[in-house]
Amino acid sequence: MRKLTFAQATLEAMAEEMNKDEKVFVMGEDIARQGGIFGQFKGLAQQFPGRVIDTPISETFITGGGVGAALAGARPVVDMHFADFIGVCMDEVLNQMAKARYMFGGQCQMPLTMRAPDGIAGGGAAQHSQCLEAWCTHIPGVKVVAPSNPYDAKMVLKAAIESNDPVIYFENKILYKEKGDMPELADEIPYTIGKAKVVREGKDVTIVSYSIGMKAALGAAEQLAAEGIEAEVIDLISLSPWDKECVLDSVKKTHRLAICHEAVKQSGFGAEISATVAEEAIEYLDAPILRYGAPFCPIPFASTLEKMVKVYPEDLVKGIKCMF
Repeated sequence: MRKLTFAQATLEAMAEEMNKDEKVFVMGEDIARQGGIFGQFKGLAQQFPGRVIDTPISETFITGGGVGAALAGARPVVDMHFADFIGVCMDEVLNQMAKARYMFGGQCQMPLTMRAPDGIAGGGAAQHSQCLEAWCTHIPGVKVVAPSNPYDAKMVLKAAIESNDPVIYFENKILYKEKGDMPELADEIPYTIGKAKVVREGKDVTIVSYSIGMKAALGAAEQLAAEGIEAEVIDLISLSPWDKECVLDSVKKTHRLAICHEAVKQSGFGAEISATVAEEAIEYLDAPILRYGAPFCPIPFASTLEKMVKVYPEDLVKGIKCMF
């Protein structure tokens, strides 16, 4: 089995989709000349001349151009440089990208993928470290995904590019260098947007996460196992739509639920999961639902303070042990 980094896996996905369909192209800031700020597009411009396009520093132009290209029949991939910059082009996302198919009565499609590097990554500070996935899950007409490992990064990106609806693809910056197993092409299983994975089975508590939050979730599960508590860990992968049946089935078995993500806890996506379980499975719970996320403050620049806003396995372990 091959080993690839998260960034290499996304690059492989891009190359495969661009080879398969000449209507797929990518545009953004410094992606042709530089290969992307994190190297996630390195070499792609040389492999596909004219289909990897450097743009001005204008997220509104990048997204609006992608919307127009998608309406004209192309399959654009637009890169946001940093997820934080989605705010610059939010009108294009909220009122054009998400609404076109509905407003034209289904007579058009919007096969647009927006790549959005997010998360806390060593001194990015308040304007380059945010996790904004919960914003986007509140927009009807847009799909939202956030893979946690190289294999899922590849398969989810391929599914996003092949989708006829717009997909916002959040990719955590710290995960770019993480290596993971990658099956040979013949053994890859296509991903269906909206499906979660049970990555560790257990009977005592359900831990739900996604993206880099899976590090804390799996780390906590390991520590809990050493103390005789078997945690079931679910990687959501897709946030809109999200696989509530997978979560509900697990909670009905374990009777306890903990949710973690790197995004701010207040109004984070964990609140949606928590509310759904409370509405549809509260009678199965033997303890209050636990939610973990960043405190309600901007991400600090100082490394000592930056560490204080992250979620660690030990945080989950401490709370989960109090459930019993």
